[in-house]
Amino acid sequence: MTARAWMPVLLAVLLAAPAQAALTRGPYLMMGAPDAITVRWRTDVPTDSRVRLGPAPGALADAATSPVLTTEHELRLTGLAPATRFTYAVGTTTQVLTGDDAATWFDTPPTAGSPATTRVWVLGDSGLPGSAQSRVRDAFAAFTGATPTDVWLMLGDNAYSAGADADYTNGLFTPYAAFLRTHVLWPTRGNHDILYAGTANDYYDLFTMPTAAEAGGLPSSTEAWYSFDHGDIHFVCLDSEGSDRSPTGAMMTWLESDLAATDRRWIIAYWHHPPYTKGSHNSDDVLDSGGRMRDMRENALPVLEDFGVDLVLNGHSHSYERSFLVDGHYGSSGTLTPAMLKDAGDGRPGGDGAYLKSSGSPLPHEGEVVAVAGSSAQVSGGTLNHPVMARSLNVLGSMVIDVRGNELDAVFLDDVGAVRDSFVIVKGGVVVDARPAPGTLLGLAIVGANPTRGSCALTVSLPRAGRVRLSIVDAAGHLVRRLFSGAQAAGEARASWDGLAETQRPAPPGVYFAVLEFEGARRVARLVRL
Repeated sequence: MTARAWMPVLLAVLLAAPAQAALTRGPYLMMGAPDAITVRWRTDVPTDSRVRLGPAPGALADAATSPVLTTEHELRLTGLAPATRFTYAVGTTTQVLTGDDAATWFDTPPTAGSPATTRVWVLGDSGLPGSAQSRVRDAFAAFTGATPTDVWLMLGDNAYSAGADADYTNGLFTPYAAFLRTHVLWPTRGNHDILYAGTANDYYDLFTMPTAAEAGGLPSSTEAWYSFDHGDIHFVCLDSEGSDRSPTGAMMTWLESDLAATDRRWIIAYWHHPPYTKGSHNSDDVLDSGGRMRDMRENALPVLEDFGVDLVLNGHSHSYERSFLVDGHYGSSGTLTPAMLKDAGDGRPGGDGAYLKSSGSPLPHEGEVVAVAGSSAQVSGGTLNHPVMARSLNVLGSMVIDVRGNELDAVFLDDVGAVRDSFVIVKGGVVVDARPAPGTLLGLAIVGANPTRGSCALTVSLPRAGRVRLSIVDAAGHLVRRLFSGAQAAGEARASWDGLAETQRPAPPGVYFAVLEFEGARRVARLVRL
């Protein structure tokens, strides 16, 4: 056959060949669960989709494919092992676009309910590109080092100034590209995350949130609000921007059912508009933000407190503000009373002492910390004088939260890597590093009602630092619960017994003894459970 005769055949082959695509966004990870994860990316031309997966670079196999030609690629990987690191690659059935290397991986969460150590990174109003955004990002990277980040939250206003596709390119997908390809993002919607007609150009198009409890909790049937579990933490994301915020609306009704169904030790809730702030917004002004801050304070907080919420995270005000341990404050700042502050200390073990909650499980109205962390890309001033706040700063930064068993440690990290605030919440246990008071005699005392039907609070006093053991025994001297065993600073520390035995079942009514052992000495306090 002559060369001229081959030309039509060659042209037909070229036309039939699949398009060679280029990656224009991603990959990025959504909706992580112990056994599944969603991978998304964008290409310049429509192609089919493929994700390859394996234990290490060079050992990948096909994990999911789709024959649908699209530029917006989204595949759900299922059947994964919990608490496992995977390497992955994205592309077409004939082309690898990126991955199969040391920079493209993810960790699946642990089995839901397991008491795994968890690090959470919290960014608020972070979508303004520039040097401030970059400094906050890089300060966290230096701070966390080799410690894995397990949960990544964004508190709204994820892309300035209008939440359009180009804004998301500049404000999120470009500056956080490396983190997005290795960590699942859990966002909420802010007032700058505007919605648009058409596809692939706004908050709901660009993110994938659970609607059917794909990562824990109860189905919400909407991406506007949702919940998920990570280890022993139940996260609740609410939509203060565009959804019905009334007490009988779908969101608040779902919230009550979702919280009633969880048995996780910790509850962390987040949304955009804060219930308390005197930063660039004023929560006392019902005209500010269309009353959204008032609505969330009056309608969401009572439900959350009824089910023992521990931490509430918000953005919107471009500042950092962090409350005392608070409960029942649903009005303006002028209505705050001392009784609404469950603990008016600073929450620091080296200061006034950690915030102590009596039970190891969520109980109603034991108090929560409310934090406004909306300064991850800009600061905008304000009076910063809300009386519920223990700390208020007009400083760039982000929050880092570590949960270890019955202890939650949180810090506010500024844009040069300095810790500017910290607090600790301890549930049903001893505050290990209480404020020292040398010279105190060895002592053990019951605080509050005795007999009691519920939890029992105790104080421990040490004359000097050393190793202590604090236990609950029954009238026959048999061990019922080991509350603490380890190093303890000098001075006074607080502890509590939630009434549970080592089996985590309630101890029966009767006479019990708290026993403190220190350097061969013992102190005993009698208590009665009704």
